[in-house]
Amino acid sequence: MDRSSIIGILLGITAIVAGNMLEGGAIGSIVQWTAAVIVFGGTAGATLLSFPFSDISRAVLSLRSVFFGAPPHSEQIIRRIVDFSVIGRRNGLIALESELVYVEDLFLRRAIRLAVDGMNHKMLRETLEQEISTYEDERRKEAKVWETAGGFAPTIGILGAVLGLIHVMENLSDPSKLGAGIAVAFVATVYGVGSANLFLLPLSKKLHSRIDDELYKRELILEGVIGIQSGVNPYYLEQRLRSFVENGR
Repeated sequence: MDRSSIIGILLGITAIVAGNMLEGGAIGSIVQWTAAVIVFGGTAGATLLSFPFSDISRAVLSLRSVFFGAPPHSEQIIRRIVDFSVIGRRNGLIALESELVYVEDLFLRRAIRLAVDGMNHKMLRETLEQEISTYEDERRKEAKVWETAGGFAPTIGILGAVLGLIHVMENLSDPSKLGAGIAVAFVATVYGVGSANLFLLPLSKKLHSRIDDELYKRELILEGVIGIQSGVNPYYLEQRLRSFVENGR
């Protein structure tokens, strides 16, 4: 579990609620179902209109990586690739086929499989680079869904505020209805701006960070497998891969 994501959400909510209470407000004063329906329903509708349903579904599923993802362990990846390099130089690439059952990373397994099957260097690189590019495009779309929702939410919040003020203006002669209208107006703005800046936009940022981590790992694997197929000395291959880490890749 990603502790920073959990702590971030809890800290954000706690800060807002605690700040409201320190000012003498009650929790109930920022709980307005009408405002919630306007802001969250309106934001969801605008987002659904902006993307195919398949992108929305993948974006929702991508939340798992926000709360349960972790940066790649570069040392483990390098160690595994170097071990494969030693086996390949000693017993031939075909010997790696029996090792594939122990490889959990799907991209590494596929890359080794292509190398073992005899795909030439150029085609292997092009194939894996295209797979990386396709992966990035698909995952960036998921992050874009949350980013777009974060752009809509504050505007929908303003719309809710305007609707609340319209309700107030229509009932100036009935003071008993003024409070509810004003509450909806201000709380809708809080919901719009708060949801965008505490949840939606940070979710997009974290997803982009996860994507960058995965792309780094795949580039590391790509270079490693090309080195294995080329018969590069394991020591030199290890130094090459470590240069990725040292350069902050």
